[in-house]
Amino acid sequence: MQIQILSNLDQVACSAWNALVQDNNPFVRHEFLAALEHHGCVGKNFGWLPRHITVYDGTELIGAMPFYEKYNSYGEFVFDHAWAEAYKRHHLDYYPKLVSAIPYTPASGQRLLAKLGRETEVYALLLASALQLAETLQASSVHWLFPLSTEQEWLNQQQLITRHDCQFHWRNFGYSQFDDFLETLSSKKRKNIKQERRKVQEAGVKLRVLDGYSATAADWERFAFFYQHTFESKWGVPTLNAGFFKEVAAHLPEQVLLIMADRDQECMAGSLMFRSDTRLYGRHWGCTEYFDSLHFEACYYQGIDYCIRHRLQVFEPGAQGEHKVARGFIPTLTRSSHWLAHAGFQQAVRQHTMYEQRSVAEYMQTIAEHLPYRDTFLAEQLKE
Repeated sequence: MQIQILSNLDQVACSAWNALVQDNNPFVRHEFLAALEHHGCVGKNFGWLPRHITVYDGTELIGAMPFYEKYNSYGEFVFDHAWAEAYKRHHLDYYPKLVSAIPYTPASGQRLLAKLGRETEVYALLLASALQLAETLQASSVHWLFPLSTEQEWLNQQQLITRHDCQFHWRNFGYSQFDDFLETLSSKKRKNIKQERRKVQEAGVKLRVLDGYSATAADWERFAFFYQHTFESKWGVPTLNAGFFKEVAAHLPEQVLLIMADRDQECMAGSLMFRSDTRLYGRHWGCTEYFDSLHFEACYYQGIDYCIRHRLQVFEPGAQGEHKVARGFIPTLTRSSHWLAHAGFQQAVRQHTMYEQRSVAEYMQTIAEHLPYRDTFLAEQLKE
């Protein structure tokens, strides 16, 4: 066995890395992660330094982990600012830390990539390598964010700290068309969605549904402007750029879904999503002009319609947002695993996360009492 730590993903063959990717997850694919590096979306400027781990058996790649040395907590969506502040109060360094995650992407997916049939062996090597690198870099901690449930269960068995959070995901219960989905909702919620979709049409907004083949360079330049404008207007940091969007579209054309909104021959809003073999992931939205309900149409209803037409099972529209519930999205548990080098903080944080888990469970139960579906429908579907 040979373990390698990579400072850029081009040091490993694209085909070898992708052979380990399940469900054709776009964010875990070599093309997506490499494009982040090619266009400066990760690196010293943003505090995401690639430290990808690979495991070879002879010349065959049998394991890999997307991995980053971090000097901030930006773009992770599992918030540990309180942990960093506690370290600071005790005159300890929280940074650097090590994170296995997809930068700026709160979507579920593999974090421990392994050849089928050799998962247990490879997982152990990846974990040991991550902890050894943490010791070498004197990192305070190691974090695995939004792993697959099977990976999370294995990480739990290694006595790591587990955090819980909640997102809102849409489930496809075998619908044939959008109206089938609407029929499962209460009459009030069904009427509200129809009204929102009608407002967009009556405003004269036309939507273009594009993929990597049909979207033009001008479309990507325009969307990059929307993306940057949105972040800057909300005091955020725009990390992605037109070059990144174009490269991903060129290399993963069938996995890109770009919704562009036009009115009076001018494009004034856009929504970007990505798909795997079974899931759709909503990622970015931007606009230069406000239209009532356009955000819901471009980011949610178009995505739901796409899932139904392409028989995708789940739509993950991104982090947070209780407003998604009224539009058919269901509270869904997300998890992450954490290792802290400092024994004292490890015990304190573990105790805190136990309270946090109970709080998340209570929150999800409260939300579940206000879902928009007709009585008994959702319970019957989930039971099946």
